[in-house]
Amino acid sequence: MRSFKRFALVVLALLVAAAIVLFVLENTQPVALLFLGWSAPQLPVSVCVLVSLLAGMMVGPLLAWFVGQRRRLK
Repeated sequence: MRSFKRFALVVLALLVAAAIVLFVLENTQPVALLFLGWSAPQLPVSVCVLVSLLAGMMVGPLLAWFVGQRRRLK
């Protein structure tokens, strides 16, 4: 049973990696972002989306931790 779980995990990881590669290859159109007067260089759409996703994955747990700390102090 352990080897089946490991095999399923490897297959799942390969599918996720393939999906990311396909997403990057399909979204190569350059875009320029403008935020609060700051202009970013032209980057492919996929880079902008992946950077936003990674930033959200880091900010979300930090906010959850902060809220948990505030609740514990009350």
